[in-house]
Amino acid sequence: MPRIAVCSWSLRPESPEDLLRKVGECGLSAVQLWLDPVRSWTWKPDTVGGLAKASGLALVSGMFAPKGEDYSTLETIKQTGGVRPDATWEANQKAVEGDAIMAARFGIPLVTFHAGFIPHDQADPARGVMAQRLRHIAETMAARNVRVALETGQEDAQTLLDALDEVNEPLPEKARVGVNFDPANMILYGMGDPIASLKRLLPHVMQVHIKDATPATTKGAWGDEKPVGHGAVDWPAFFGVLRDAGYRGDMVIEREAGDDRVADVRRARDLIEKHWKV
Repeated sequence: MPRIAVCSWSLRPESPEDLLRKVGECGLSAVQLWLDPVRSWTWKPDTVGGLAKASGLALVSGMFAPKGEDYSTLETIKQTGGVRPDATWEANQKAVEGDAIMAARFGIPLVTFHAGFIPHDQADPARGVMAQRLRHIAETMAARNVRVALETGQEDAQTLLDALDEVNEPLPEKARVGVNFDPANMILYGMGDPIASLKRLLPHVMQVHIKDATPATTKGAWGDEKPVGHGAVDWPAFFGVLRDAGYRGDMVIEREAGDDRVADVRRARDLIEKHWKV
């Protein structure tokens, strides 16, 4: 069975010690680590590394959050998300260099993030700029033996597939960019059926997020994130696609809403274990 982990930011930890405690309360021993607090020394790297080693906590992947992202509305994130904005690109380059150092220090093999809204039109000048920036990030991470995967949701599956081909074509195998597939994001952003999208993107999937959502009822609005099993994701079909493909990547539970994150993560863990064994 694939390893089950939880996103560190989902648990809203106040310190590395608090993160370790909450991961334990979830009944888990693996985490996807938000790297930015460690890079900035808000969390001391020696403390994080020491606690992980002493407790046996597995750091399965990292997450890089591009500077200046505003998730207030779909329109604000379209304008500010990922590596698309010119105003934040220099700062994001520096952040990626630092996050690559931290990932290598902890032996983290994969870092994920949202690229930003990739234009569907291949003739759009912004698309070429984004491809160039994504290649730079992939090469920066690969220099420290870290791979990169793009979070799904901000574009449909075909646009992401085409963009991956464009980004990866000149890159060596060890630097090629993959996908962190989040079925809920496809629903939240209104970017297509999660199961059909997973089937199309499957050859590139390096990690999956376990998250659920219901679609928006108003055009141009967000969908609603829900506890896993209470949204629109067809979990039996989702796990069936992965199982049939022999998926061996990690399953990382993400929860970004709700007041009892630990309980929600535990329920998600139980759902994974139930459906994977069917």
